[in-house]
Amino acid sequence: MSKDFTDDELREVIPRLRRFALSLTRQESSADDLVQSCLERALTRRETRRDEGDLRAWLFSILYRVFLDGQRRNKRYTGLLSLFGVGQDEDMAPSTEDVVLARSALDGFHRLPVDARALLLLVSVEGLSYQEAADTLGVPIGTVMSRISRARKALRDLTEGKVVSQPSLQVMK
Repeated sequence: MSKDFTDDELREVIPRLRRFALSLTRQESSADDLVQSCLERALTRRETRRDEGDLRAWLFSILYRVFLDGQRRNKRYTGLLSLFGVGQDEDMAPSTEDVVLARSALDGFHRLPVDARALLLLVSVEGLSYQEAADTLGVPIGTVMSRISRARKALRDLTEGKVVSQPSLQVMK
């Protein structure tokens, strides 16, 4: 497989990218912006793509990285604004909807952490192998396997109406 790709190949993967972006952002306009940024980065950096790599996995990886960059940027911006007393959200208190038990699998899915949703989508919906998902997200395959296992268990618990607390991830150096 070459580093070059056609417009038709990109058009074919756009619906999948949009679905993945929508699951991450939960907003259609943000998802569209994320897909556009992903495609722009892919087109401007096509020479960085490995010859043997799958185009779909490469684009998912770019989209996820663009999403994470945006999340980090938003946190820094919010932190700066809070220093000046601007942007104090009153919406930070849990809503009634957050307290109510999950009523469906889709509702439970949206309550999973971003990394769990991303992995479940890549493996279960998009059909990537564990190794491809690990390469896409830049984590070891064992991490993918354990996170998928925990995500599936949490999703089962949520769909059965159990209250599930989201464990905080620890950064290991």
